[in-house]
Amino acid sequence: MMRETEIKILEIDREKVEKKLRALGARKVFDDEIHALYYDDSAGSVRKRKGALRLRREGNKSVLTYKGHVGDRGAKIRDEREVRVSDFDATRSILESLGFSVWLEMQKHRTSYRLRGGHFEFDKYSGMYGYIPEFLEIEGPDVETVRSFARLLGFTAKDCKPWDSYRLAQYYSRRKKKK
Repeated sequence: MMRETEIKILEIDREKVEKKLRALGARKVFDDEIHALYYDDSAGSVRKRKGALRLRREGNKSVLTYKGHVGDRGAKIRDEREVRVSDFDATRSILESLGFSVWLEMQKHRTSYRLRGGHFEFDKYSGMYGYIPEFLEIEGPDVETVRSFARLLGFTAKDCKPWDSYRLAQYYSRRKKKK
């Protein structure tokens, strides 16, 4: 099990942020499409526990993940259990045979960098969530480290959102309706 601590920074100037990351010595480790399916049972047991059961295709690899809610103070904090699976479609079929069904499907392009134990992801959703502007996600071992990375890139604590993908979509959906 791994503890995941992350924040999202909205509506970034990607070119400027990437330039800063490269100047700090970050290296690009991923640049491809991601297709994520979020599952729950008919009683909504996973979401009632504030958890997430996700099957995701990341470029040419597939990963099954369970995230257990820990907290959202200052950053999104989850206990994460993850296993690489050899066959996305077979895993999907197994989950559905066990009574799980997809309640959320998201596709995005992700570009990832690593720097001193931090992960920096530029995400741009497509499909029905294409209205969400590109954003930066910063992940690290704890809240202070994640926030220090954000400061290093010129962002303030106010810029750091402790949101999951669902909360991000809700935020932009409400803003879209107001226009």
